[in-house]
Amino acid sequence: MTATVRALADGTEIPVLGLGVWQIRDGRECEDAVRWALEAGYRHIDTAQNYGNERSVGRALRDSGLARDEVFVTTKFDPGPRDPAAELERSLERLGLDAVDLYLVHWPAGGPTRAWDGMQRAHERGHARAIGVSNFGAADIESLLGVAAVPPMVNQVQFSPFEFRRGLQEACERRGVALEAYSPLGTGRHLRDREVAAIADRLGRTPAQVLVRWSLQRGLIVLPKSSHHDRIVQNAAVFDFELTGDDLTVLDKLDRTHGTDRALEHPWW
Repeated sequence: MTATVRALADGTEIPVLGLGVWQIRDGRECEDAVRWALEAGYRHIDTAQNYGNERSVGRALRDSGLARDEVFVTTKFDPGPRDPAAELERSLERLGLDAVDLYLVHWPAGGPTRAWDGMQRAHERGHARAIGVSNFGAADIESLLGVAAVPPMVNQVQFSPFEFRRGLQEACERRGVALEAYSPLGTGRHLRDREVAAIADRLGRTPAQVLVRWSLQRGLIVLPKSSHHDRIVQNAAVFDFELTGDDLTVLDKLDRTHGTDRALEHPWW
């Protein structure tokens, strides 16, 4: 069975299943989602400055009663002209933490290297145990590695059987950069696919569990998002079954990116 944690290139251990809180409203909705996830066994919460819900994540973490070192917390720098190190200090105030476990550049605004000096300062100050990026293609990763004193540990990108970015995954693996999958359920779109549903029916699992399991068996860290209690619990129940080789082949063929090494087909920045 798949391990529940993996070591990043710098030795930092990261749970391979996390709760993403994108588009979950600040306040009770986000606090409940994080609380339910922690009760269900999640030990990895992924937020961002851009999401506007860091305060709720922090409140839920404190209310959980779990020790700080039991939960892996990620936030992301909202890129622009601001200083990443200073913005992380503001995030820490909102989260009520002394440090995050992972701090990512949310997208390569201004070019892939622009924010990295500030990210490295945040790391040097001990405000982030590890640093990385999000929505970076293979060319962006190469540019960044050409100047980085502290290399990125993670690249968080849109990834699923329908966005099976083989070229990007291979490029990251060659460079020791772990790939994280956001939107592994396609914001719900992929749950309606016939091939996914057929595998789920045969295994007695939900389509979401099949998609999350595919990400794990493809060597990814995966971040399903939900604000519904039952789905949060179901999405965590993915370590007690395996997809067969035939299942993986069927799912791999759903790819619509032609195995690209790009992070997105249509970047928004």
